[in-house]
Amino acid sequence: MNPMVIDQLNDLMYDNRLKGSQSMLIYESLARERMREAEQVAQHQRLVRRLNSVRRWERLSKWVARRAERANALL
Repeated sequence: MNPMVIDQLNDLMYDNRLKGSQSMLIYESLARERMREAEQVAQHQRLVRRLNSVRRWERLSKWVARRAERANALL
C-alpha cells in the first residue's frame, strides 16, 4: 500500500479518536452540570423547608403563649 495513503488513514483514525474523546468529554461535562444543578435545587429546597419549619414553630409558640395567657386569666 502507498505510504501516503497509510499516513492519511492514520491521520483520519487519530482525528476520529479525538472527536470521540471530545464528545465523551462533552457528555461528562453535561452530566457534571446536571449534578451541580440538582445539588443547587436540593440546597434551595432544604432552605425552603427550614424556613417553613421556623414559621411553623413561631406560629406554634404564639398559639401556646396565647393559650397560657388565657389559662392564667382563668386562675
